[in-house]
Amino acid sequence: MSAPILAVSRRTRRTPFSPRVEAHGVKGYTVYNHMLLPTAFQTVEEDYHHLKRHVQVWDVSCERQVEIVGPDAARLTQLMTPRDMGRIVAGQCAYAPLVDENGRMINDPVILKLAEDRFWISVADSDVVLWAKGIAYGMGLDVKVFEPEVGPLGIQGPQADELALRVLGEGVRDIRFFRFAWLPFEGHEFLVARSGWSKQGGFEVYVDDAERGLALHDALFAAGEDLQVRPGCPNLIERIEGGLYSYGNDMTIEHDPYESGLAKYCNLDSGHDFMARAALENLVAKGGPSRMIRGVVFEGESCPACVEAWPAHQDGAPVGQVTSAAHSPDLVTNVAFGMIDRGAWDTDTAIIVETPEGPRNGKVTDIPFM
Repeated sequence: MSAPILAVSRRTRRTPFSPRVEAHGVKGYTVYNHMLLPTAFQTVEEDYHHLKRHVQVWDVSCERQVEIVGPDAARLTQLMTPRDMGRIVAGQCAYAPLVDENGRMINDPVILKLAEDRFWISVADSDVVLWAKGIAYGMGLDVKVFEPEVGPLGIQGPQADELALRVLGEGVRDIRFFRFAWLPFEGHEFLVARSGWSKQGGFEVYVDDAERGLALHDALFAAGEDLQVRPGCPNLIERIEGGLYSYGNDMTIEHDPYESGLAKYCNLDSGHDFMARAALENLVAKGGPSRMIRGVVFEGESCPACVEAWPAHQDGAPVGQVTSAAHSPDLVTNVAFGMIDRGAWDTDTAIIVETPEGPRNGKVTDIPFM
């Protein structure tokens, strides 16, 4: 039986870098924020080994920006998250859960504070722009909410600093983790952040000029030939090893930030105003979550694709489900994230994972794995 084909149409938006991605021989796509996101260029395992040893250039234009600008921009941004945004300064990036009025996860973006009255919310896979617009309109806030034409280009891997230095100049040395600066390239300034959806280190260049963005893309490949630069994309194995959750896979709107392992971003003691304060305070008062994302390792020399959640049990009783899984070549075991019940979430608790290939013995672990 042949594999299903992803039918691309105008509803599935291409990116400014799609011509280059296809010229480099992309092997597969997924859809993320209605846009194409590459999933592999060689194999997932080959891409994994290269990412951990060299440097890759990623088309992550699917990380759409929701721009919030105007006199009430800071207020609107704060209303959507339990993280205290008053502690964030201009030039800083902040990972922050976005929650609805009941404290359920809407998204887990990185929020960039461009100015006191201007923010970019770099979103995971959900329509945050509609949620933000609804709040702004319903509360009569003096603010504009829209998606600017900005497509991030990632530079990820151990050689990312060297490659960025060659193309973007000495200014990259001064960018601290989760900070950003405006750096020149061919007469245009791009926002460059020390961030990215891998644990290998690197940058994201927020491309707001498609033509210059293509020139930047080509310059990175030309300058990185001796660094063994390759095209790449977020890697399933590496992101699980590094403890990077995926909204829509590992947590959804069915979960709150405490269940999603994001308690440290819920600054309930700060006194700032956000929509879900009462709901989250009530949750904490009742003793916290009854389930939580935990690491799981389980037996096997290979790992099937986790396209649907796999049940996990203990002595025949359900204790949760595995949501993302992969075989780790470096750890020589299968690694996974699971939404695990309180009674089974302690480290080293033995569980059984029901994979499509049959039950596997496993245990609960801490995150990250490496």
